[in-house]
Amino acid sequence: MAESLRRLVNIGTFNVLQEKLERWMDNYYLNTCDQNVARGCEIIELNAKVQGQLFKLLSVCAQEGGLYGGANVIKSRLLPFLGQTFFTSGSTSDTSLSVLAEAAAKSRELEDMQDMYEESLKDLETDLRTKELENQDLRDELAETKDQVNRSSRSLSTDKLFLENENRELRRKLADAQDELVRLRARSNLVDDLERQIRQLKNELFIATSKSSYLESDTLDSLTKYRYTPRISSPLSLDDPVQRVRESNLISRWNDLFSQDRLDAMDTLRTYSADHENNQRIIFEAVKESFNVAKTAFRQFKMKVRSNLAITHTGPETLEEAVQDYVNRNVDLYDAPGMVSDVIRKLNCNPGIFLPPDTTFAIIQPFIRECVKVAWQMSALAHPLDMAVSSRAELFDDTKYRRSYDSEYTAPLVGHHIWPSLMQGAICRMKGECCTRRGASLSGRSRSPTRSRSVSPGPRSRSRSRSVSPTRRSRSPSPRRAAVY
Repeated sequence: MAESLRRLVNIGTFNVLQEKLERWMDNYYLNTCDQNVARGCEIIELNAKVQGQLFKLLSVCAQEGGLYGGANVIKSRLLPFLGQTFFTSGSTSDTSLSVLAEAAAKSRELEDMQDMYEESLKDLETDLRTKELENQDLRDELAETKDQVNRSSRSLSTDKLFLENENRELRRKLADAQDELVRLRARSNLVDDLERQIRQLKNELFIATSKSSYLESDTLDSLTKYRYTPRISSPLSLDDPVQRVRESNLISRWNDLFSQDRLDAMDTLRTYSADHENNQRIIFEAVKESFNVAKTAFRQFKMKVRSNLAITHTGPETLEEAVQDYVNRNVDLYDAPGMVSDVIRKLNCNPGIFLPPDTTFAIIQPFIRECVKVAWQMSALAHPLDMAVSSRAELFDDTKYRRSYDSEYTAPLVGHHIWPSLMQGAICRMKGECCTRRGASLSGRSRSPTRSRSVSPGPRSRSRSRSVSPTRRSRSPSPRRAAVY
């Protein structure tokens, strides 16, 4: 009996029972219903086994007291608990205690394994969260890298397009510069040859005039037989080589202005203003003001040259010939940027033309510069070329102008001018172009786009050149050269 009691004490079943109760209390709200019922049944079974062992010990103690020893106490207090159902049938006290010990050990092992499992599960969850954060950081870095790569690719593509456009523009400018260089070299060679011939003829003229004193002492027969024919013309003559060559080149450049530069300027104006008639008026006024500014500047330049040469001029040519010879040699001495600025300023003051509020006439500055250059060189000729005087609603002159494709061919008055005619004195060298309208007057036109009326031109008008339409650009042929009588 004492040995059984010692084993029961060593097992510590009540301690295990207490630990199970405490653990069940801690995990009660975390467990499911089935888990809580299983824990309760497990504790009840363990408690029943302990109670069975205690009842066996109590029975042994009561048997040691004899027939009546402890019987009264058992009958009065524990008789209801001495039923045979509390004891395990076919098992001894030692076997029950060993079973309880094994169950307690297994319970401890299971609890330890469960604790280890929960701790490892917590560690795995912590590692998983850490890995998820690292993966999220990697995703963010990957997204940033993709954005940087996209921005870099866009910037590279933009830079590539810009460089291609710039290279294309530079190639175009280089080709134009080479063409211009070829033309200038051809012209310079021609001018150098002419100047060399002029110097040679002047030397021969000087030698001939120096020998004239010896010819005076000859006989009358020899004087009648010898006549000096000068081989050089005056710079003021129409037959002067410089006059003829430069006049031909300027007329060719005038054709280029009409057929190329004018259309480029019209394309530029069309991007800012849809009024085709107003754009034609702007081009015409730009050419007109370019001639006015160039003629004014050339008069001042020529007066300055004349006043300076008059101090040192001795002959044999006249002062006007010396002035024209200096002008021919220094035809490029002009202030192009200043004259272009004067033309733009006058266009801004012209009430008959207009542009949108956020646009200035500087958008056609390249066209104005070429017009100023051509106007200056035409004014520098000994017999200058000039544009014809024009006015709004003037009577149409077939010897100076031709009608545009959208003109009213029965109208006698000019609605607006498209391109000026080129005059040399009273002779028309190149015809201009204008648009005739029935009912044209000097009153101000409305600043809204007008619709051109289409007419069927006659047989004669079909052969004439056509100007640019408002919606489609087509290269107009060069102005026809008027016959010189």
